Amino acid sequence: MSIREEILSDIKEAMKAKNEFLRDTLRTINAAIKQVEVDNRIEMTDEVVLPILQKEIKKRQDSIELYIKGAREELAKKEQEEIEVISKYLPQQLSDDELEAVIKTIIVKLGASSVKDLGGVMKDAKEQIGAKAEAKRISEVAKRLLS
Repeated sequence: MSIREEILSDIKEAMKAKNEFLRDTLRTINAAIKQVEVDNRIEMTDEVVLPILQKEIKKRQDSIELYIKGAREELAKKEQEEIEVISKYLPQQLSDDELEAVIKTIIVKLGASSVKDLGGVMKDAKEQIGAKAEAKRISEVAKRLLS
C-alpha cells in the first residue's frame, strides 16, 4: 500500500472513529498531496509524497516557533501533535551516529575538505538519505564535519 493510499484509508478510519483532529490533519495532508498532483500533473508515488510530508512538517515546526514567541502554547501543542501524525508516514529516521557515518562516507567519496564543498556534500546526502533525515540535520552534521 502506498503512503497516499494509507493516508486515505486512515482518513476513513478516523471518520468512523469520529476522531476529528486526526481526520482534519490527514485531510490537510491529502490536500497538499493532491495540490502537487494537480499542479504538476504527475502520478503520486512514495518518492513524490515523502518530500511533501517533510515540507508539511517543516511548516508546522516554523509555526511552533512563532506560536511560542507569541505565548500561544495551546496552538504550538496542536502543531506538535500534527507533526506526530505526519511523522508516522515517514520512514524510520537515521540516528545521529548513522547520519554522521553516511555523511563521512560522502565527504570521503567527494574529497570534500572545507565548508566551501558543502553544496556538493548536501546534494549527494539528500539523494542518498532522502526522507530518512531532515535537511536541517544533514546540514548541521555536514558543516560540523567539514569545519
